[in-house]
Amino acid sequence: MSILVDQNTKVIVQGITGRDGSFHTKQMLDYGTKIVGGVTPGKGGQKTDDGVPVFNTMKEAVTATGANASVIYVPAKFALGAMQEAAESGVKLIVCITEGVPVLDMLETFHDMKKRGITLIGPNCPGLISPGKCKIGIMPAVIHKPGRVGVISRSGTLTYELVYALTNLGIGQSTVVGIGGDPIVGTSPMDLLALFEKDPDTDGVLLVGEIGGDEEERTAAFIKANIKKPVYAFIVGLTAPEGKRMGHAGAIISGNMGTASSKLRAFSQAGVPVASTIDELAEIAKQGLERR
Repeated sequence: MSILVDQNTKVIVQGITGRDGSFHTKQMLDYGTKIVGGVTPGKGGQKTDDGVPVFNTMKEAVTATGANASVIYVPAKFALGAMQEAAESGVKLIVCITEGVPVLDMLETFHDMKKRGITLIGPNCPGLISPGKCKIGIMPAVIHKPGRVGVISRSGTLTYELVYALTNLGIGQSTVVGIGGDPIVGTSPMDLLALFEKDPDTDGVLLVGEIGGDEEERTAAFIKANIKKPVYAFIVGLTAPEGKRMGHAGAIISGNMGTASSKLRAFSQAGVPVASTIDELAEIAKQGLERR
């Protein structure tokens, strides 16, 4: 099995005729993802070079195709409207790849998504993949291998590094999710850990966190109280200077809040092994899972 997506997921690409949308549509189709339609206002009735029908609105696209997921490749100023349109269309999974979405826009849509029971991945994320079944987003498919380990990451690039290390060790993945590095994202590690805990074909979870905010501290407490499967972690930013933004918009330390040391301490208290490098994370997970 897997979480969130599988071989039956039907996807609409919002912004399908743009540069990024058209490029990644081809990549997803080549992987076997069921891209059943796309949306670009004013271009309804056309087809892409890959033969995907284009619609003017998400409502039209979902009605015509029965899609249950969307992926968003539109400029930041249009992302809020795209997310809201997707939510109103009836899909239950929305993946927003767009970077630079204003925090106030996310604040507006975050609670609306929760009330509607919609899973929003992102924004500013690489998407997700259930290897061998479905890829939604921009992750390089070739490095993934079907298996029984879940991956949750705030960093897109480190997601790829970790998956590559796992695959080289012969460890396959059930589902890999890049949640995004912005201050407000639609889905938290806790949301995903709960899903992995219920998935009978996931044996353990690897978590890549980073400095900024208190997400990892709260996640550690959640793991201690609710998660029985083994969890292994890596925290980015041990040497980051206090008060300075490092890469992601959410990677800002304020006082004693959000430091790497506070996150390491929280995971240690929750009994979660923490690696010092990505390769070490893959190795300790391999050793830990083999002992089970």
